[in-house]
Amino acid sequence: MLDPNLEGQLLIAMPGMPDSRFARSVVYMCSHSQEGAMGLIINKLADDLRFGDLLKQVKLFDDDETIEFNGDDADRPVHTGGPVETSRGFVLHSPDYQTPSATITITDGICLTATTGILKAIATGNGPEYAMLALGYSGWGPGQLESELGANGWLNCPADPDLVFAEDPSIKYDRALSVLGVDPSHLVSTAGRA
Repeated sequence: MLDPNLEGQLLIAMPGMPDSRFARSVVYMCSHSQEGAMGLIINKLADDLRFGDLLKQVKLFDDDETIEFNGDDADRPVHTGGPVETSRGFVLHSPDYQTPSATITITDGICLTATTGILKAIATGNGPEYAMLALGYSGWGPGQLESELGANGWLNCPADPDLVFAEDPSIKYDRALSVLGVDPSHLVSTAGRA
């Protein structure tokens, strides 16, 4: 039985997903209500875009200001969160970083912040321990996601922060399926009716 509220869960695209933008996608669901749903794809990277490049594009720091990144943060990947508002940024992160009135706690281990302040905090080493940066989001209107679930377009499972924040996005699809005990080689792209 599907949980009627998928907030804080993962959606896993089934083979044969008609929208190629979501093929083999794993989506972390940030909100889900009668008004619609919103989530971020956690296993697809933006082409040739790293955190350092993103900071230069959004001009978060003055041109004469030197950014001293903490460790490898300049090379931190940026994900493609979905096809909606692709120039808008979102950060899924651990709860050790909070901005009053800007951070939304989705589950005990995962929060969402969509302000430039968190980008500055990450760049200067004052951000959360775990963070996943995304441009754009995945959105569904009222009843749209439920219809896609009914048409066997998606599976859903509980989200685990270790999976959400895993550094290698290429493993997330198979790992999400394994949470359900599903072997990806046994999935088919058509659904039967009894």
